[in-house]
Amino acid sequence: MPERFYGIRHHGPGSARAVVRELEAHPPDVLLIEGPPEADDLVRWVADEGLQPPVALLGYAVDDPGRAAFWPFAVFSPEWQAISWAVRHDVPVRFFDLPYAYRVAPAPAAPAGSAGLQRTTRFAAAPLFGAVAEVEAPPEKLPARPVDPIGELAAAAGYDDPERWWEDVVEHRGVPVFEAIAEAMTAIRENAPEEPDDLLREAYMRTVLREERRRHDNIAVVCGAWHVPALLRKVPVKDDAALLKGRRKGKVAITWVPWTYGRLASWSGYGAGVRSPGWYHHLFTSADEVVPRWLVDAAGVLRAEGVPTSSAHVIEATRLAEALATLRGRPLAGLAEVTEAAEAVMCDGEPLRTELISRRLVVGERLGAVPDEMPAVPLARDLTTQQRSVRLKPEASERTLDLDLRRDTDLRRSRLLHRLRILDVPWGERTNRRSTGTFREEWRIRWQPEFAVRLVEGSMWGTTVAAAATARVTRQARGATTLAEVTGLVETCLLADLAGAYPEVLAALDTRAALDADVHHLMAAVPALARTLRYGDVRRTDVEGLATVTAGLLGRICAGLPSAAGSLSDDAAKQLRDGVDGVHQAVSLLADEKLRELWLATIESLAVRPDLHGLPAGRLTRLLLDAGRLDVAEVRRRMRLPLTVGTPPAHGAAWVEGFLSGGGLLLVHDDALLSLVDDWLADIPAEAFDDVLPLLRRTFGAFDAGERRAIGERVAGGRADRQQEATGVDPARAATVLPVLSALLGRSLRPVLPATEPAPAEASNSLVPRPASLDDADIPSPSAPPPRASGDRDHHSPLPPGMPGESDSTKSSEET
Repeated sequence: MPERFYGIRHHGPGSARAVVRELEAHPPDVLLIEGPPEADDLVRWVADEGLQPPVALLGYAVDDPGRAAFWPFAVFSPEWQAISWAVRHDVPVRFFDLPYAYRVAPAPAAPAGSAGLQRTTRFAAAPLFGAVAEVEAPPEKLPARPVDPIGELAAAAGYDDPERWWEDVVEHRGVPVFEAIAEAMTAIRENAPEEPDDLLREAYMRTVLREERRRHDNIAVVCGAWHVPALLRKVPVKDDAALLKGRRKGKVAITWVPWTYGRLASWSGYGAGVRSPGWYHHLFTSADEVVPRWLVDAAGVLRAEGVPTSSAHVIEATRLAEALATLRGRPLAGLAEVTEAAEAVMCDGEPLRTELISRRLVVGERLGAVPDEMPAVPLARDLTTQQRSVRLKPEASERTLDLDLRRDTDLRRSRLLHRLRILDVPWGERTNRRSTGTFREEWRIRWQPEFAVRLVEGSMWGTTVAAAATARVTRQARGATTLAEVTGLVETCLLADLAGAYPEVLAALDTRAALDADVHHLMAAVPALARTLRYGDVRRTDVEGLATVTAGLLGRICAGLPSAAGSLSDDAAKQLRDGVDGVHQAVSLLADEKLRELWLATIESLAVRPDLHGLPAGRLTRLLLDAGRLDVAEVRRRMRLPLTVGTPPAHGAAWVEGFLSGGGLLLVHDDALLSLVDDWLADIPAEAFDDVLPLLRRTFGAFDAGERRAIGERVAGGRADRQQEATGVDPARAATVLPVLSALLGRSLRPVLPATEPAPAEASNSLVPRPASLDDADIPSPSAPPPRASGDRDHHSPLPPGMPGESDSTKSSEET
């Protein structure tokens, strides 16, 4: 036979073992692999120890790097194993799929009998037996393959899960099944509609195969099983030539890049991906005791997270997995059996623990590596050098990075991460720290394979990370149309230490600030500038010339704020409140007393305006109180104005929301303000309370739990004290006579709670339920009618044993 066809499933460990076994038994003169022919010169790198799978061939258009595609390989991929075998045995290797250059060139009109080459979407669903993962994103969408071969074969065999059928038939068997798979694919393709892209690819494959037949007698072909029937089919040369005629080629480049098992999984959108790459890696690398070794690794994952897992768990889980496989008639326990056994025995049935095992083992977090000498764009080389310099290694798993900017290494790490974000390479994501310190940053970092494409795209801006980030920020500053865009770039220059971009950014800032008359835009610009001025020395960044621009913006804000504060809707009032908060915090960062005095004088005059919306009015009063410009007595007076009976409750609720936004400690420490708010809340009419309630819940719900608890305790204690002062009665002393009075009256006694404990809830609009007191006790008032013998039974519980109850004798006594 002049050639042997090994139809495989991409990334199938059983296929990988079978291919190597066949190549050892029948060594070929040349090996043809499904893949881009432009990668033929990169085959030699497989022998390099620095090239560690999972890796991928990255191809991209030189003129448009955004159009790119990946061809991933794992250690258990049949193509990888076949190439590795060929390199070790000095057998020539040739990729014989359709050149990628055809895909990046404009497609001509489709010839007769073909719909033409289809463009593909980013990480589009490639054919099930196709290994390419496209990353281009044009509007049109790649049509899915009309037939799922594995699904068809699994259904014919009586399986409802194609993955399980493939494991039973291929992965768990030790004999090659290439002829059987080719026969099955032939039967399926006879009645299945053809995909135009497959017809074009297979025409090129047959063309290469004819060329190799003229040179070699012994040929081995490793390709997706779906293509084997087409390669065995007798097709005239002129038909294949007609499909390929007139097609142009674009200029492309190709190289090896690291890949991850997460991107190899089918859920990532990779059409030739597998559901469980980590499990397949385990199947391929474990020669024996597959199930026990897997469960040992699962126990290690659980123990690393603090879940106690002993060897007894592993033993019992192994027995359960093997028993499940026997009951289901499977040759060996598969992923379903070991997962169910681990969940039942080791995870105590908790889905979160099972999900942890799935993420760490079933999918895996492995990241490949490429040699330093691998051909790459200069920008990627510079990034590799900087990663090594700051000791920050790319990893597929997410981890937290806590940086102290006072350390030189951490400062350089921060600058590198910020510069990469400018180039659309979000290796790190900033997290919000609870601390307000400026010397620390917290990041979540995780390397993604597609960042390789972003680096290729970013190489148009420069050959180093710093130069490329500077060039891109400069271009963005020139094209900025709003003031907010420019101010964001100013802070970006600070964080990334792009001194070369400062002149252009400051010039754009000056221009946009002079043209923008919107006070809200001006207020939104000040915080970033203030942070830059205040913390520039922390990052050792020169910010000279920025103070003048900031002072000019603040002066224009103070001049335009009064006119912008009139006739506000609720949404506009919230926007104004947020803008004022931002400017106030920014002014506090500036070491300029003149600017601070100008700002405080402006909000002082604005806070006393009678037509001002309640939300900014309350907020301005709070800011002035915190700044020491108002005393507590004046604040109480201003608070009484919107909380009087004649003022609409909605206006008073908005005032309270503005005053208390940002924390409730002021109410905890000021009894007079707390009493004022509590009395106003209790006096809100019932018909207006439903309208005010959402505002109040939003206000008090934003407080910490400790603040809410403290406010409740202060309200409860304050009411008890006020009641004692008003009546002259000590509740504790009065409570001692309640048992005797209850016994005399034949009434049950409700327990009196301490003054610091909230009493049972009553119908009231107050902040917390009113406490138990003499008014709440079951003591009839002098003006109250005498108690009824039978009417109170619905309101009081039976008396304890030994106490007089409402028996017939009691009723007779009362009647007497």
